[in-house]
Amino acid sequence: MLIAISGATGVQIAVRLIEKLKEKQINVELIISKWAEKIIDLETDFKISDIRKLADDTYEFDDLTAPPASGSHKIEAMIVVPCSMKTLSAIANGYADNLITRAADVSIKEGRKLILVVRESPLSAIHLENMLKLARLGVIIAPPVPSYYIKPEKVDDLIEYTVGRILDQIGIETSIKRWGEE
Repeated sequence: MLIAISGATGVQIAVRLIEKLKEKQINVELIISKWAEKIIDLETDFKISDIRKLADDTYEFDDLTAPPASGSHKIEAMIVVPCSMKTLSAIANGYADNLITRAADVSIKEGRKLILVVRESPLSAIHLENMLKLARLGVIIAPPVPSYYIKPEKVDDLIEYTVGRILDQIGIETSIKRWGEE
């Protein structure tokens, strides 16, 4: 599983997703953008080195010779979490100037599952058009929208639910509360 962290708020979702994948003994490859490093430092208590240690393999953001830049490198799916609007725009327009956008481009051309956990509000017409363009190509657009029927008591409840919904998209069993369950 290839996880990419771009420069948007919400890195806690990415960290929890990686932890869940590791609990299920799923190989995790990781790319962290330069802007994500800055956001991680500003918004969290996480150390970038600790996040990198969660993954089995890590790649440098600007290394276009890294394995995920090639269609011959097999991955089950790619998840950009969180996905900034800059990253979304680059992917939507084929602007593959870094490893995240190149790996996403490869995922699209190879017909692999690509999930973008977009983080922005409100959304402009440009954002929506880029999302629609990608959705028409089969990319899953999965913003971390809170589900209030789970009756969250803390932010971690919402993070856990969002991670569960991402896992649903890649066919990995999870134990989140479902609509209509008591």
